[in-house]
Amino acid sequence: MLRFDIAPVCSNAYRFQAAMSFTIAALYLFTPWKWVAFILAIGGFIRGFVSPHKCLSYKAFEKATARLKWVKKVNAGSKMFADKIAFVAASVMAVTWLADSSIGNIPAAAILIFAFLDLATGFCAACWAYAAWYRMRGLA
Repeated sequence: MLRFDIAPVCSNAYRFQAAMSFTIAALYLFTPWKWVAFILAIGGFIRGFVSPHKCLSYKAFEKATARLKWVKKVNAGSKMFADKIAFVAASVMAVTWLADSSIGNIPAAAILIFAFLDLATGFCAACWAYAAWYRMRGLA
């Protein structure tokens, strides 16, 4: 569903956000710094459930893309859906780390793969799924 209650977001700023998600997932998987999952969870919560425009990292990336004249505005709905998925995945990563379980490696690997895909090509799998869901239900 298109979100008209929230201002459009810069998709290229979200590519920078994907780089940050990729880095956090890599740190989680390949270093002992599992606590970084909390950073991803907090950012995903703010951007997904509150507003991307309230998130400090999004604001910084939006300003960077504006300076580079690399602004491409899109509706916020699909990006917020992607952030909700990131919040859930990062929460699983954090909780399983606290429970001393390695199950958190599964969502971390998924974030690593999908964030790299978004970063490298601009294809957001969660955004695609969001649009497909509404098309399938006949709401788009």
